[in-house]
Amino acid sequence: MVRNSTSPAKATWTGMVPVDDTALAVTDTGGTGIPVVYLNGHFATQGYWRRVIADLGTAWRHITYDERARGRKSKRSADYSFEAAVRDVDAVLAARGVDRALVVGWSYGAFVGAHWASRNPDRCLGAVLVDGAQPYDWLTEEMEQGIRKFFQRMGWFMPLLRPTGLTPRMTAEQMANSNIEVGKLARERELGPVLDDITVPVRYVLASGTSFGSKGDEQERIRAGLDPVFERKPNIKLSAKVASNHGAILRKDSPAVAEAVREVAALDRAGR
Repeated sequence: MVRNSTSPAKATWTGMVPVDDTALAVTDTGGTGIPVVYLNGHFATQGYWRRVIADLGTAWRHITYDERARGRKSKRSADYSFEAAVRDVDAVLAARGVDRALVVGWSYGAFVGAHWASRNPDRCLGAVLVDGAQPYDWLTEEMEQGIRKFFQRMGWFMPLLRPTGLTPRMTAEQMANSNIEVGKLARERELGPVLDDITVPVRYVLASGTSFGSKGDEQERIRAGLDPVFERKPNIKLSAKVASNHGAILRKDSPAVAEAVREVAALDRAGR
């Protein structure tokens, strides 16, 4: 049973949280520390955060979950839209009785975290955005077709890995549509206003270089899309740029992410 209380949880809780037509696998370490909710990469799972959580330690209340049809337990849904992902943050926090939280998102999760922070200034303690939510118009018609072809090619292979939780229980078309939707949300005219609306402290941790699927200096040009944001928004800053690439950042540079969480939490305490 999901507890729905305003009092802090006292011990680690693991279970399913119902939302809309589905249910999400959630882990809440409990305790009286600052609640931190971790938002996963596009098709990643909550296990990716284990090093960051270990670095921060038991003084924090860590809340992780697997998005719709991700991981081994979260259920399928008729709605895999970005708006559904943002709603899921609210559903998880409500189920765990958390009114205010610090959000930490990597890649796709950084977009979710940015949108949630912009919409919930009174509930968001701050945000750490890890190599994602960078305003840049990278989605072209050619790129969109390439995304669709990629997932069509991988459609036969991904179901074989679903029992392990390494691939989502989504169709090739659903995965392609979700990727394309993020490309549209990343456009400067779409993401720029979202970042401008954020009033809480935000710290970015950015990777370096290229990773799977990128070409040339493409990823560095995308990251550079944040420079005007840093210049016009004093509450949004770069905490660290690390040596690892996009895919390895949570594994190789978890201490930098943990330090950014501490930095944002300290700013929230100082601002009270």
